[in-house]
Amino acid sequence: MVRRDGRMKIAVIGAGVIGVTTAYELAADGHAVTVFERRSAAAEETSFANAGLIAPGYVTPWAAPGMPKKVLGSLFSRYAPVKLGLPLSGADIGWMWKWFQSCKLETYLANRARMQRLAFYSRERLHTLTAELRLEYDRSDGYMVLLRAEKDRALVQPGLQVLRDAGVKFKELDGDAARQIEPALSSDTPLLGAVHLPDDEVGNCRQFTMLLKAEAQRLGAAFEFNRTVAHIDTTGGAQVAIAGEPAPRGFDAIVLCAGVSSPGLLRPLGVRLPMAAVYGYSITANIREPLNAPRSAVMDERFKVAISRMGQRVRVAGSAEIGGHLGRKREAAVQTLYKVLHDWFPGAAQLANGVQVWKGARPMLPDGPPIVGASPDAGGQRRLWLNLGHGSSGWALSCGSARAIADLVAGRTPEVDMDGLGFDRLMR
Repeated sequence: MVRRDGRMKIAVIGAGVIGVTTAYELAADGHAVTVFERRSAAAEETSFANAGLIAPGYVTPWAAPGMPKKVLGSLFSRYAPVKLGLPLSGADIGWMWKWFQSCKLETYLANRARMQRLAFYSRERLHTLTAELRLEYDRSDGYMVLLRAEKDRALVQPGLQVLRDAGVKFKELDGDAARQIEPALSSDTPLLGAVHLPDDEVGNCRQFTMLLKAEAQRLGAAFEFNRTVAHIDTTGGAQVAIAGEPAPRGFDAIVLCAGVSSPGLLRPLGVRLPMAAVYGYSITANIREPLNAPRSAVMDERFKVAISRMGQRVRVAGSAEIGGHLGRKREAAVQTLYKVLHDWFPGAAQLANGVQVWKGARPMLPDGPPIVGASPDAGGQRRLWLNLGHGSSGWALSCGSARAIADLVAGRTPEVDMDGLGFDRLMR
């Protein structure tokens, strides 16, 4: 419930890029915001070492026609971009069934439009915040999809039509033209051509998150780290119980941005959230020779691996692993990243020591788009709001999602069309 003066006491659960952008937008609207984070700092989980791509035209659902066949066909390949991690839980299997059902063409087209609409709005909001707040973080312009052979060119054609329909600026290049944009691309690896998107970009998600956290604090937002939320309650208000504290804390509203921890907090409220952790990997290393490193970001279409320039470092990110657990790294996935880096930019990075190897859990809903809106909680008073399920597109969708949820909490109509981004989508 919004108070007469419009100011509310709001709890935000989670301090990844979704939680921090949400906290900033709420604080900018004048609310008293407290952020609870179980880790010791912001952006310590999914936001920590992702690929950093901001490419709205390429933000599409993983649940797409033909994807089940592609996934099954690649499971036994050494360098497969998708793998099943064992053991698979009953929840993982249930999620995969819902994902399979969402691969229908009609469902895919609707969800793709929803995600891209939010992605373009989010990029606009990111640029506004970066300019107004003068945020300086490692970033560079341009994004290029590398096509090794004719098979890869054929696979990207449907996606190019999507870009045309969305009015995205891009250019199809031959191998020589691609190497003019990225001169360090190895001549030893066959390159048929590329798709260049000059308006897309790459940026360091964690650096941005830390900078925006400081801006949120400047506006009065409080961040409490090493605080595990045991449960939330909305039946008689909005209460947050912190593990180890004798009594819950009271708020006017709660915004849940807790990633893969969200289903466990919603379940006692009778809300079943079909979310799975789809794990991704990255390696980050210092640049050894700038002339041998990428200028911005490239994506190897065949292996679905991105190589990004992060200031004086190179980040290589990819893989999608369903099942298993966060603590067990699959060596084959890491070796795929090294292989693709060596294929395109041999000698670019210092790999002998100091390499950061990371595995993160992407909070993914089976049909693709996130949930940005009110929770169907038992109280029915719109005390609980959800901003979660962004999957591998959290960085690309974060700023737009945060501005939209702040508008909804205030009772305003967001500037972006929110059709299909509410929880009711999952109940159909």
